[in-house]
Amino acid sequence: MNLVLMGLPGAGKGTQAERIVAQYGIPHISTGDMFRAAMKEGTELGLQAKSFMDKGELVPDEVTIGIVRERLSKEDCQAGLMLDGFPRTVPQAEALEQILEGLNKKIDYVINIDVDKEILMERLTGRRICKNCGATYHLVFNPPANEGVCDRCGGELYQRADDNAETVQNRLDVNIQQSQPLLDFYNEKGYLRTIDGQQDIEKVFAEIELLLGGLK
Repeated sequence: MNLVLMGLPGAGKGTQAERIVAQYGIPHISTGDMFRAAMKEGTELGLQAKSFMDKGELVPDEVTIGIVRERLSKEDCQAGLMLDGFPRTVPQAEALEQILEGLNKKIDYVINIDVDKEILMERLTGRRICKNCGATYHLVFNPPANEGVCDRCGGELYQRADDNAETVQNRLDVNIQQSQPLLDFYNEKGYLRTIDGQQDIEKVFAEIELLLGGLK
């Protein structure tokens, strides 16, 4: 099975990705992992990517697509794969189709884990971290016994700057704006399947299992 996994920050994509890999034995291929592997191996494309990243610049599409092509050609992808973080744009999605066609593969499903923005705000702004020991809490899902105090060491809990409401809202808005054309593209192709990510983790994965049950 060949999958693309999509979802906004806080939707639970990482948790479901781990379960899909464990259940179906396909590699979880993320953009960051691909870049790191290519740079570590010292490939020509990896070195090109590094030169852009070292300058704080975006890696151009042609380099990213080349790295994806190399990664998907590897042995562990023969029986299937799950892409996460690529494609990010419609031109990248079109390039992915060409890559897969060259490997005699096609996308089976694009799984989008959908959660309302208000709930994502609650999930992403509720994190608190201990200044002393680094323990992580969540005001809704994993609250400390005493507000503002670490259960483990008694240290003070704080909110990271990138977890504040304004920053989180901006991040979500950018992601929504970027992902919508891609969702529309895959919907028109007939690949898109939307999963309700507001259910508990087990129910979300049960829906994914039901979807993937007919694939080999």
